[in-house]
Amino acid sequence: MATIKDIAAAANVSAAAVSRILNQDETLNVSPETRQKVLDTAKALHYVKRNRPMTKSAFTLGIVQWFSSQQELEDSYYLLIRQGIEDYCLLHNIQILRTYKSDVNYQEALRDADCVICIGKFSQSEVSFWTNKTPDILFLDMTVDDPDITTITLDFVGAVSEVMHYLTSLGHRRIGFLTGREYVDSDTLCPDYRKEEFIRFCISQGILYEPYLKEGAFRIDSGYGMMCELIENGRLPSAVFAASDPIAIGAVRALTEHGFSVPDDISVVGFDDISMAEFTAPPLTTVHAPAYHMGHYGASILHNIIKEHRGAALKIQLPCKLIIRDSCATNLSPDPDNM
Repeated sequence: MATIKDIAAAANVSAAAVSRILNQDETLNVSPETRQKVLDTAKALHYVKRNRPMTKSAFTLGIVQWFSSQQELEDSYYLLIRQGIEDYCLLHNIQILRTYKSDVNYQEALRDADCVICIGKFSQSEVSFWTNKTPDILFLDMTVDDPDITTITLDFVGAVSEVMHYLTSLGHRRIGFLTGREYVDSDTLCPDYRKEEFIRFCISQGILYEPYLKEGAFRIDSGYGMMCELIENGRLPSAVFAASDPIAIGAVRALTEHGFSVPDDISVVGFDDISMAEFTAPPLTTVHAPAYHMGHYGASILHNIIKEHRGAALKIQLPCKLIIRDSCATNLSPDPDNM
């Protein structure tokens, strides 16, 4: 049976936009042609929308998304997590209440929820609020030190290590890193485990990285801007590792506009494996982050907590996988830092 991800890939449209078009969201700002293309693709793939069962739900699950609905459209990573949760709930007749942190009085929107899944990054005061509301709570994509709180995160250390071993096996010794800063509130910066492991690896291998490390935002335009800064500095690395696919896509655009060829002049690796990554020019080598499965597993775990009563909290790390496509090549140029 065709899925939203299948339609998104076939129509070359984000999964977020496909979901909103199929749900007849008239507030979505897309052209009539794009909307019709999605509908035609869904029909051609024989997509069948699953209807919610009419029987009464056993309980209500609340979803708190730290991204706004607009941000979901720009970077589908957190959308896929939410879709994994909602698909599980549809299959198991679980009622859903959804809210975004950007919504007014978003905490009040989940006052009738029996349990809560928090997606993304939250301050300590927000963590305390939700854990005080219900003991049946789970955080996705965020490490929480409290031993009584269940969390599911990605193995960023293993993922970054795999990418760096791959790039160095291709002969790259000048490797850039483009990442974004994320804040849980106006003053608190989220830990960047990908950057930390990148730096640790470079230091352990004697790789010069400081001139090639840039921090901006997890957006295409930021990736474009950070790469332009590297180009304007007059000394490019032989490879760049971007902390998200949107950053990588923006970086490739900047390189192309300045006359550089990927991967002949510079190799590029992304992170997330969004649907668009397979259709960039060249197709993007990236890390597959199991975002959809994170949401699906999270809902399953919380469902079982409700059914079987609470036991010991779980701290789960999901492995990621390097997807090798065409945006990386062997480095044939000498390393000027070692000449």
